[in-house]
Amino acid sequence: MTPGTQRPAPVRRDARRNRELLLAAARKAFAAEGLEIPLDEIARRAGVGNATLYRNFPTRAALIDAVFQDALLDTIAAGDEARRAADPWAGLAGYLEAVFTVLATDRGANDLMTTAIEGVTSLDSVHAHNHETITLLVDGAQRAGAMRPDVTVEDVLLGLATLGRSVPSLAAAGPPHAWRRQLALFLDGLRAGKRPTTELPAPGMTAGDLAAVLLDLGPHRQT
Repeated sequence: MTPGTQRPAPVRRDARRNRELLLAAARKAFAAEGLEIPLDEIARRAGVGNATLYRNFPTRAALIDAVFQDALLDTIAAGDEARRAADPWAGLAGYLEAVFTVLATDRGANDLMTTAIEGVTSLDSVHAHNHETITLLVDGAQRAGAMRPDVTVEDVLLGLATLGRSVPSLAAAGPPHAWRRQLALFLDGLRAGKRPTTELPAPGMTAGDLAAVLLDLGPHRQT
């Protein structure tokens, strides 16, 4: 070590264990019950006190960020694969199938991907990547004549968010493949075709309008 520097204090074994217990409990609780589950309940399930939880994760956003940081990389990977598809429409359909498969089984991931949550650093990059992926695929599908030309990216993102919020309930209580049926109907509504289509009311949403709607959609518990 150079003069004036100090070796970082080692993390005690029990402190590492408590952090791992909290992450495991939070991951399981978020997946089953969503991101609004009380933090003291997560601490109880982990077998630690509230003070230990807040020492490791001062805010709910910090805990969410730690739980989902790695898992969200799978969404980015699926988006990258969709962008490489020769057929933009097929790329879009495949990407949404992959994303909705996760939304159907993990309520926490559903909350993350279908709403706006402030303070989750890793989520910001995933939302930006998802927005860019949808933009590229919508543009490509419209230029190929596969998607109706009056649809905007914000139309697609809001439709996916609102449909996505129902996916866990469809998966849990609906008939088999209920969410796939609804996703197929949604995609069919975006398709260009010879049949008459209803003219969309104007104007469409702005990016700011969409952000405000997603934030209002929840979840809202911040502590």
